[in-house]
Amino acid sequence: MTISEQQEKLLEELTFFHDWTERYEYVIGLGKKLPALPEAARTPEHLIKGCQSQVWLDAQCENGVMQFRADSDSVITKGMIALFVNVLDGQPADAVVKADLSFIDRTGLKEHLAPTRANALGLMAAQMKQLAFHHATQSSI
Repeated sequence: MTISEQQEKLLEELTFFHDWTERYEYVIGLGKKLPALPEAARTPEHLIKGCQSQVWLDAQCENGVMQFRADSDSVITKGMIALFVNVLDGQPADAVVKADLSFIDRTGLKEHLAPTRANALGLMAAQMKQLAFHHATQSSI
């Protein structure tokens, strides 16, 4: 599936939930499905700076395809990063760099989060794009 198709699938899944409690539970559930990040990857260089909670993001690139792993010390924040991991993991690095991630606005999450948590969504997206850019430029050298 393309990034756009992954985004649409996620947005469609969210429409099944009628209130924000159910949607939060769904997002938290996505976070719980993320594989545990090894302790060795929970380093300061993997932290996303500026997030209220600790969020670790590790990225690898094999044959131009991004592999993202993430974790957080907060269940809602882990769910938030899981949204991006579900959409961007397994995608070509250049596609991640060019991706329009405004789908997150269409989830309605930002309106129901504290400002610091809403800001974290932008930081997560930016960090993932930056890592993809780094890997895309490394592979073209």
